[in-house]
Amino acid sequence: MRAAAGFLVLCYLAVSHAWRCSEGPRLYNARQIDAGQGKVVATNSYGHVHFLIGSSWYRMSSIRFKHASIGPAGLWATGNSGDKVYKYIAGNFVASGGLLRQLDAGGDGQVVGVTSSSSTWCLRSDYASSFKGSGSVSWSNLSRVMKYISCGKYGCWGTDTNNRIFFTQTLSPTTCGNSRWSQISGSAAMVEVGTDGSVFVVNKSGQLFQRLGISSRSRSGTSWRAVSMCMPVRHVAYDLGNLWVVTTSGLLMKCTH
Repeated sequence: MRAAAGFLVLCYLAVSHAWRCSEGPRLYNARQIDAGQGKVVATNSYGHVHFLIGSSWYRMSSIRFKHASIGPAGLWATGNSGDKVYKYIAGNFVASGGLLRQLDAGGDGQVVGVTSSSSTWCLRSDYASSFKGSGSVSWSNLSRVMKYISCGKYGCWGTDTNNRIFFTQTLSPTTCGNSRWSQISGSAAMVEVGTDGSVFVVNKSGQLFQRLGISSRSRSGTSWRAVSMCMPVRHVAYDLGNLWVVTTSGLLMKCTH
């Protein structure tokens, strides 16, 4: 334990020049994390979704999930069994219709996601907000091949099966219509967009990068900057100045700039 603690101290010092990092509230075998509107959820390798209250994680359901996302559209998750899509309603995850491998609730009220065959879908904001647990919802096909998608203040970002990065600033939350996607330089296995428009990507080697220059006038930003981490990264989330990092070893870190 002393050796492990010493390693973590060195790790935190290694990244302190850019981000101040410390071990986050301990969640064993963390796999994926999302943050939005001051709330944080995470899944572990057993497929259990947990919600962060203070410095403790609370398991939310006995259902096993692949991915969970929280944001303006609420809390949504994809199930391990059959990729079913669930919305969290009145203390329970309720199946809503649709089959997705990964999803994101961080846009302007809409929900977006990708299937196991890499097709990309969008749920209109009015459908997302009005679903109360009965019936099912209707998803719109975005006609893009993606393996990961995430939306924020200035648009939506995605990565395809070749790890190419794409951006669109015109996805409408009320219609799910969009004009076109533009390829952005770089390579990424996943991309996460904060509600404020901040963008982070993780490449296939576990390296973390932040998109610079994003603003209302330059919605796709200008360049990438490496965020130094002493361990390979599996997944990240960003909200309200906090960067949440899950390493490939299942360690959870919380970083501030």
